Amino acid sequence: MSMFRHLCVPLIAAWLCSLGVMDVFAQNTPSSASNFPSKPIRIVIGFPPGGGIDIVARMMAPKLTEVLGQSVVIDNRPGANGVLGMDAVAKSPADGYTIFLGTLGNLSVNPNFYPNLPFNYDKQFTALTQIASVPFLLVVNPSMPAKNMAEFIAYAHANAGKLNYSSSGTGGLPHLAGELLSSMTGVEMVHIAYKGSAPSISDVISGQVQFTFEAGAPLLPHVKSGRLRALASTGKERLGVLPDVPALAESVQGYQIVNWYGMVLPTGVPKEVVARLNSQVGKVLSMPDIRDRMVAMGTEPVSNSPEEFALFIRSESQKWAKIIHDKNIRIE
Repeated sequence: MSMFRHLCVPLIAAWLCSLGVMDVFAQNTPSSASNFPSKPIRIVIGFPPGGGIDIVARMMAPKLTEVLGQSVVIDNRPGANGVLGMDAVAKSPADGYTIFLGTLGNLSVNPNFYPNLPFNYDKQFTALTQIASVPFLLVVNPSMPAKNMAEFIAYAHANAGKLNYSSSGTGGLPHLAGELLSSMTGVEMVHIAYKGSAPSISDVISGQVQFTFEAGAPLLPHVKSGRLRALASTGKERLGVLPDVPALAESVQGYQIVNWYGMVLPTGVPKEVVARLNSQVGKVLSMPDIRDRMVAMGTEPVSNSPEEFALFIRSESQKWAKIIHDKNIRIE
């Protein structure tokens, strides 16, 4: 019997290798995880190029390439407020080579609006790390007569139902920022949804819509050039990069919306791979040049453990479920 095993085991192993079965086993072994990464890594974003999250991702990608020793590429998959991109990642191999970089809207708000998502977040995704905290700016086309929030609210009341605002997509945080402002001030506004931040901002600049809420990264060049006028920021305090622009809460007590960006993986990625990715993303976020560039865009770098980020995603989802219910915010 021992001679039989001695002869047959190598033959069986060779046969399995010829079928590619042994390769599957090897992908899930500790040694395979310890060699990670051995090929390019793809970061999927659910929006087109040009938005705040895309700008941050493309800033980080070359540094991640350096620390990981493999190319890190950005893959824009716009549509349905990030749902198409998330669905693609959910169906990707759980090997650490495909990452979804999403917003608060993608990761915590969508389930409160869309009960029939093509994936189950709790079962199909694993938290990796938060990367940023992102207050918005409320910006208007310079042709609007309002120069501050008091004038803006008065103008909106005087033109009830005639004021249009754009967003990067229905159900995203820029959309909810407008809905929350409407519910807290009684102002009637018309929401115009776009497929991403870039076209949304472009139509505010051209005057097709009057205002929008968006992250500072894509807005600041236009604010500084005079193509857009910033009336308020949506964080608890004023942005350091625009100290003369008031926080919206200074005019509308209790108003506060802070977006965030974070990374998740398909469920089943080996723990060693998750730990390595978490460590290296944190290393990039701690680099002085990355931190300085993000702060200059009104974006605060943030990194945490997968466990901390998982709890944060869950708490944010619960918080927004309550806000959506209490403010009766609906997606038409």
